Amino acid sequence: HCWKLFILMHMLFFFFFVGGGFFHLNSMQKSGDLILGGLFEVHFFSIFPDLSFTSEPQQPTCHGFDVLGFRQAKTMAFAIDEINRNSNLLPNVTLGFTLYDNCVELGIGFRAALSLASGQEDQIILHNTCVGNPPVIGIVGDSSSTRSIAISTVLGLYSIPMVSYFATCSCLSDRKKYPSFFRTIPSDVFQVHALIQILKHFGWTWAGLLVSDDDYGLHAARSFQSELSQSGEGCLAYTEILSLHKETDELRRIVNVMKKSTAQVVIVFAHESHMINLMEEVVRQNVTGLQWMASEAWTTAVVLQTPHLMPYLGGTLGIAIRRGEITGLREFLLQIRPDLHHNNSYGNSMVNQFWEFTFKCRFEPAPAGWVEGGGILCTGQEDLENVNNEFLDVSDLRPEYNVYKAVYALAYSLDEMLQCKPGRGPFSGNSCATLQTLEPWQHVYYLERVNFTTEFGDQVSFDENGDVVPIYDVMNWLWLPDGSTKVQNVGEVKRSAFKGEELILDEDKIFWNFESKKPGRSVCSESCPPGTHMVRRKGEPKCCFDCIPCSEGKINNKSNSLECTSCPEDFWSNHQRDHCVPKKTEFLSYDEPLGFCLTATSLLGTIICAVVIGIFFFHRRTPIVLANNSELSFQLLLSLKLCFLCSLLFIGRPRLWTCQLRHAAFGISFVLCVSCILVKTMVVLAVFKASKPGGGASLKWFGAMQQRGTILFLTSIQVVICTAWLVSASPTPNKNTQYHNDKIIYECSVGSSVGFGVLLGYIGMLAFLSFLIAFLARNLPDSFNEAKLITFSMLIFCAVWVAFVPTYISSPGNHADAVEVFAILASSFGLLVALFGPKCYIILLRPEMNTKKVIMGRGTRS
Repeated sequence: HCWKLFILMHMLFFFFFVGGGFFHLNSMQKSGDLILGGLFEVHFFSIFPDLSFTSEPQQPTCHGFDVLGFRQAKTMAFAIDEINRNSNLLPNVTLGFTLYDNCVELGIGFRAALSLASGQEDQIILHNTCVGNPPVIGIVGDSSSTRSIAISTVLGLYSIPMVSYFATCSCLSDRKKYPSFFRTIPSDVFQVHALIQILKHFGWTWAGLLVSDDDYGLHAARSFQSELSQSGEGCLAYTEILSLHKETDELRRIVNVMKKSTAQVVIVFAHESHMINLMEEVVRQNVTGLQWMASEAWTTAVVLQTPHLMPYLGGTLGIAIRRGEITGLREFLLQIRPDLHHNNSYGNSMVNQFWEFTFKCRFEPAPAGWVEGGGILCTGQEDLENVNNEFLDVSDLRPEYNVYKAVYALAYSLDEMLQCKPGRGPFSGNSCATLQTLEPWQHVYYLERVNFTTEFGDQVSFDENGDVVPIYDVMNWLWLPDGSTKVQNVGEVKRSAFKGEELILDEDKIFWNFESKKPGRSVCSESCPPGTHMVRRKGEPKCCFDCIPCSEGKINNKSNSLECTSCPEDFWSNHQRDHCVPKKTEFLSYDEPLGFCLTATSLLGTIICAVVIGIFFFHRRTPIVLANNSELSFQLLLSLKLCFLCSLLFIGRPRLWTCQLRHAAFGISFVLCVSCILVKTMVVLAVFKASKPGGGASLKWFGAMQQRGTILFLTSIQVVICTAWLVSASPTPNKNTQYHNDKIIYECSVGSSVGFGVLLGYIGMLAFLSFLIAFLARNLPDSFNEAKLITFSMLIFCAVWVAFVPTYISSPGNHADAVEVFAILASSFGLLVALFGPKCYIILLRPEMNTKKVIMGRGTRS
């Protein structure tokens, strides 16, 4: 403990030396079995004498009486009096108090705390063991975070409990540094949570932050920046520190930053003195249109609610300490009477100073020249009922309510401790603490576990960090038409075990200081609408971004999303890029013009074939039909009819059976057709050779059975090719998205390109063979040379299919089917017209030429 003793003695030496070895503290006291201490701001300012070290220093003086600080001290006295009258709480035990004024000065507040801890004002007595029972069993205070940090650092060494009613710095939640510190006001961490919830509620994502240059402001700034970053609910446009001193140039610079920023919301963690200096510059530069958000330090500051400042501060939203009601407090305050027997020369009677401040008088002996200057002497009989100030206004008790809860927390913990049954205690050997053997750390043990509910309905308990269950009121600065002001409650922020943090706002009551009478907008960038995604601007906060439309095939149906998501395979993004729609499906349909025309052409070819068959059948006895092998002609017409009909399999939505059948039917039909032409050509050539001497033997190889057998054999080869293809790699329907991302092209995949190539190659081989034989027989002497017609027809056929292959390969999607159907129809019509057109012409229009003589070249043709 030696190092603890060294720190304590060092600080004591400094403060006692500054005070000339002693300092008469302003105090209020009441005796009792147990004593509670209190530290309050009863004066605003203190003046320390200049230490010239040439003469004995004068006493420091406090001035600027704080009526509200005095009321807080009297609230503690009231709570103790109420507890003493309560037979259910601390029975047979009387509480007393010693309350000191800290004069808003760290040195004075620290001296007062040490006086409370030691029990003597003029000196501190420490045992060699650095332990012992202090005269006070707990301290209510201090109101400042900075003073609470300093005092708790020392009191924590000896586990003396201290319950603050106004210190909010989050740093005080560190139990390793401040093991005996508690508070009935929420930590700034929760205040930061509350303000961020309000920002989120109104959609304010772009705000400025101003903080005071002290522990309260700097810790709040760090906490706010951290929480805002983690929550992702917004960004800070700027963060500025308000100096403790009035520096005009710095204030001008800060206000210029506020003026130039696009952030309309300004959050301020500072005391009212900082705000007074800041608002002077705001008024000078006439910076209007801002939405101010106040921390609890200045939310209810009356000094700022003036007609001069309300045009700028009207509509302010702030976090305030929970308001409470304390029954009987006003009547207790009215019972205050001055101590006429107190020696006022030391000026250390709070009550007397309050009386002098309230009634603008002085007790005897009055200061020199007071009476001569027309001053009034106090009699002690003045009536407080006639006083019109905020001291007796108990309608809006906030710090006082926290003081009230702090006193009751100490009382309930003591009551729980005294109810301990011997042998069932929580300490070593199941022992209990007693008034005679009470150690400070034992009181801390029970204070950590205290749990009670006030008459106002608020639960009071401390968490593992010594923080109370948090709850705040949300306040709004109302500027009335008559020029008066009002700070009204418009909601609350609280934390519960069941709902977590909860913000409740009555928006209909909120006054907005804008022409629209609605909440303003404060964003760096407007929200990205659905269909776009955020791209953050380089070097700027994450709230500043550009909205880029999603690329094709991707959507975003949320606002402010960083990424767009790809649509499923069968879907595509709509024009707005905010949802996926089924892709448009395309195939060679009967309904579209191209499909309709090809269908009509196919049916036309089929009908023409049927008509030609009818013509040939009706004129089957005529020489021109007989001369051209009527059986082969009918087989050829039937195969051409099948060629026309097989093209219909390429039109319509591809299905498994149509995909498997279309190429097989196409290949077999054309092989049948070309086989008939090949046999027909070979028969023509054989007949010509048979007409020459010694050539009759050639006809025996081309009888009717041989012709049919040859056609069947050649066609069977194609059947085998198609069967092998379908078995090994059958064509199947396929959704092709290669050509159009936003469309699905339904097509039939060939399955095996080798199978498709062999099928086409076999047709091409037969066609080329027919063309070659017909070409060799083109100069036969017959008047009506069938070989010439076959040569011309096969030339057309080969030309069509030679052009088909590269066109088919390069055609996208359903156009490939259209190209194949066009090739089928073109080659079919070529064969039909070239082979049967001249014959039908002679049969129908030139019957005089349909004679054997003309056919054999011996007749006359006109």
